Amino acid sequence: MFVFIRIFSVTFAAAIAFILLATSGLQAQIAPIQNALPQSSFNQAPMQPQQPMLQNFAPTQFAQGNVPSVRIKDITTIEGHRSNRVKGYGLVFGLKGTGGKSEFTRDAHRNALLKFGIQAAEVPAGSVGVVMIVAEIPAFMKKGQKVNASIAVADDTNSLVGGILVDTPLEGMDGRTYAVAGGPVNLSGFSASGAGGGVSKNHDTSGKVEAQIEVEMDTEPAFPTDKYRLLLLNKDYATAHRIANEINRYFPGSAWAGDPSRVEVTFPQSMMHDKLGFVTKIGSFTVAPDEPARVVINQKTGTIVVGQNVKLSRVVFANENLVITTNETPIASQPAPFSDGQTAILPRTQLTATETGGTYNQLSHNSTVGDLANILNTLGVRPRDLINIFHDLRASGALQAQLILE
Repeated sequence: MFVFIRIFSVTFAAAIAFILLATSGLQAQIAPIQNALPQSSFNQAPMQPQQPMLQNFAPTQFAQGNVPSVRIKDITTIEGHRSNRVKGYGLVFGLKGTGGKSEFTRDAHRNALLKFGIQAAEVPAGSVGVVMIVAEIPAFMKKGQKVNASIAVADDTNSLVGGILVDTPLEGMDGRTYAVAGGPVNLSGFSASGAGGGVSKNHDTSGKVEAQIEVEMDTEPAFPTDKYRLLLLNKDYATAHRIANEINRYFPGSAWAGDPSRVEVTFPQSMMHDKLGFVTKIGSFTVAPDEPARVVINQKTGTIVVGQNVKLSRVVFANENLVITTNETPIASQPAPFSDGQTAILPRTQLTATETGGTYNQLSHNSTVGDLANILNTLGVRPRDLINIFHDLRASGALQAQLILE
């Protein structure tokens, strides 16, 4: 026991000596470096606790990935600066036998002639067409300015080619007349037919006419107060926050996001004399809008739109096709010679079932839509089958996105 303690003491002392030598050597190596550096580097005050990083956080510091930056004016509108819809009901004259021939059209024709003091018991058929006219008048349109109006047949008129719309008042939701539409009808289609057939392109029962503004839509200033509101075309919390943050970078304290659909903006004192210039600058600022993970499926047309942020969890799926072919080949059964039997038709049905597929495909965690598209293209999956696949992915919880059915 004494020998063991003795050996342990010697070993422990040697270890202590080695550590002291190593420490002294390290200090000798550091000393020249320390002397070469400024003394302030080594005589600093104790380190202060760092402020929380959240105070310095800005929405524009998000990693935007491949999302392009767009102008604020392209993803927002200004509250109150909206267009107004107007509509009217009128007649197109000058049709060469392609107008309406119903009693409804004749009554409308007679009523139009009565406005000019003409009473007609009979009116020719095929020369007049009843139409509806709609137009959208942008904000701040002034009296005398013109806009394009859309025109469409409202009776049994076959074509509006060569027709002229008589002046027709266009009214708003309040019953006031804001514009008058009239003049030659501009069509993008045509039709021609003969005894044995016909040919047509696009639609010749709808077109465009000019409408002249008769009443000014807005008489107040564009920005009567020291504030205005930006409305997002696509509501999103992150996008609204980024817009407010981008405005505040250049005009501190001028904007704040009220909710995902609006951003409140206050004119700075330095720009009160040039409000239009301030709005123009704000509109030219660029931000990267946030895109929600969303899959939109139109089951009527088979159209599928998938956002770039859609992710898929780890999943294994297979797609197979079962094709059944039916071939009917009836045969005639003849009776024996010199018998009283009759010929009978016997049905013969051939069924062929072809089953393809059975290949299992694995998608790793956080797979993108591009990964899924590559697999589906390899399998030759049709859009209709793809709709069912997205339904099943959503039902299994593997589709990390909102599924919208139209």
